[in-house]
Amino acid sequence: MITGSTDGIGKLAATKLAQSGLQIILHGRNPEKLSTVLEEIKSTTGNQNITGYVADFSNLDDVKSMVAKIKEGNASIDVLVNNAGIFKTENTIAENGIDIRMVVNYLAPVVLTNGLLPLLQKGNSPRIINLSSAAQATVSATSFAKNSKLSHNDAYAQSKLAILLWSFYLAKQQPNIVTIALNPGSLLNTKMVKEAYGKFWSSADKGADIIIDLATNSAYDDSSGKYFDNDNGGFGRAHVDAYDTRVIEYLMSLTTEIIS
Repeated sequence: MITGSTDGIGKLAATKLAQSGLQIILHGRNPEKLSTVLEEIKSTTGNQNITGYVADFSNLDDVKSMVAKIKEGNASIDVLVNNAGIFKTENTIAENGIDIRMVVNYLAPVVLTNGLLPLLQKGNSPRIINLSSAAQATVSATSFAKNSKLSHNDAYAQSKLAILLWSFYLAKQQPNIVTIALNPGSLLNTKMVKEAYGKFWSSADKGADIIIDLATNSAYDDSSGKYFDNDNGGFGRAHVDAYDTRVIEYLMSLTTEIIS
């Protein structure tokens, strides 16, 4: 399953994986767009084992509803790629009053993954790939406060460090699931990047290809709890906070309080 797979590197990765004949679960926010992409991938790859689910990740109740539907239609999941993300938007406050980047980029993946853990635990050599970023900033508790005013850059960088910290935590909590945090590459040629910066450095294929490699290559069977920096082409050191157990424990406590 790949979230945010109606556009950008998520769609590219889904299409390339579908060409290999794998069963793919797509996710999108817009039902019409999801339906169009679903049929497009089926048509271009000849793979009919493609399904799709709709959820607005800025609404955690919507995410929970999608989890229930996925459980009804699937007995197991081998790989979950938490790819969906948002950077720049006019409305910066989500349904629960928290900054939309903190919700879509971090809290929604946590809710989704926690809900799908029973299916992942039944998967074949299960993996979770969480998309972080080269942009990483210390996560402040005030960033989760209702109606908190954050800049686009700060909200995005904090949300991307948050998902990285949670990845390291999850790897310890679920030792039978390989969990990897990934920076897919800076300024890739995607809609989100062009809207944010008006320029790009690398092809979107760079990001899609590393998602596929981490999701399917047996070389990463022992790489759980690591950070892959695709700007440097390998595993590397993340933000200093990622190695501070007190920081991680505090974030997990705060996260549990919010999502429950």
